[in-house]
Amino acid sequence: MRAAVVVFPGSNSDAEMLRTLRDVCGVPTEVAWHRDAELPAGTDLVALPGGFSYGDYLRCGAIARTSPILAAVRRHAERGGFVLGVCNGFQILTEAGLLPGALLRNAHLRFECREVFLRVDAVGPFTDAPGAVLRMPIAHAEGRYHADAETLRALVAEGRVALRYVTSDGRAAAAANPNGAALDIAGIYGGPAKNVLGMMPHPERMSEPAHGGSDGRRLFDALLSSAARRVA
Repeated sequence: MRAAVVVFPGSNSDAEMLRTLRDVCGVPTEVAWHRDAELPAGTDLVALPGGFSYGDYLRCGAIARTSPILAAVRRHAERGGFVLGVCNGFQILTEAGLLPGALLRNAHLRFECREVFLRVDAVGPFTDAPGAVLRMPIAHAEGRYHADAETLRALVAEGRVALRYVTSDGRAAAAANPNGAALDIAGIYGGPAKNVLGMMPHPERMSEPAHGGSDGRRLFDALLSSAARRVA
């Protein structure tokens, strides 16, 4: 497994993603700049980190989707390569059409920066324990997942709702949804192979005990296991 973290002007979670992949998970990881035309050779996982790419002008992720590197990310995803978009990375993936729907302004119009609980609702490369409740931090103002009714039905029917906001004991509740996301959606998979994951919470910021918990590492460990099975 080799990874690449894509850095845009305004990215601010790239260092945490690099540390988690390199130092915590032991994955050889390189940095790809937004102007690069190709990903580093041998890349298996592309990570689009959180932040405010291009200052979030126009819409979050709207300018980043036009960066040269996105064409390479698209080709990588179409080949079945793994892609993880966190927070602003999730927004970029929806703007680029690699994931359906959009991330809108939080329903209460406030920036949310706190910990939330998530329930794993789908089996996929990053999520191997359906029903598990994970604790992770969020930091976003435009995290409200929105899609039309047909798309939402398809996501549910195809098992592509990866993560939902829940209470600490795994129950759906309005108070547990920090942004008003449709169906309490915190993360979704793209494509039948589920090789693309977009999520608003930050697993890289909850990946080792020094962070106050390591629930986020479970997603990376699941991916490593999935990649190992693919090679075998």
